[in-house]
Amino acid sequence: MKIYTKRGDDGDTDLRTMERVSKASPRIEAYGTVDELNAAVGAIRPTGVDDLDDYLREVQNHLHVAQADFANPEPDEDDPQVREDHVDQVEAWIDACEEQLEPLESFILPGGSDAGAALHQARAVCRRAERRAVALQDHEDDVNETAVSYLNRLSDALFVFARLANDEAGVREESPSY
Repeated sequence: MKIYTKRGDDGDTDLRTMERVSKASPRIEAYGTVDELNAAVGAIRPTGVDDLDDYLREVQNHLHVAQADFANPEPDEDDPQVREDHVDQVEAWIDACEEQLEPLESFILPGGSDAGAALHQARAVCRRAERRAVALQDHEDDVNETAVSYLNRLSDALFVFARLANDEAGVREESPSY
């Protein structure tokens, strides 16, 4: 199978339904930004923190499901879709990480260790993916709301993962000065 088809040379692409749409459509923007996030998460592993590496491996699988979900305006029952149990899993990871951290008492600057800074960058990309998903929701009626919720919760998780990576590396969090 060849990697190139030349079908996208005119600026259109196929959805999972085989409907042709512009590569600039809100649907393509949404799942394309999730793809960018997935690549960012892949670049972070390994972090050197076993639990985080396990979580991030699962996150990448979840994001692949989210991409398929956003790419399919007419999913069948057995098509990949983000479900509540994906959101619940991310919440459990957040809770587990927060148990290991001092409570947050102020805003912090993104950065720190290599893994911590990369996780903060992934969090920012995740927020953009969430905005693209909301824009898709505003544009079309057939968007899985749970997938949007997942991205919201994942950005929180990536923030907590960054804090944990920095804590494990012995890097002190810095607060902004006003």
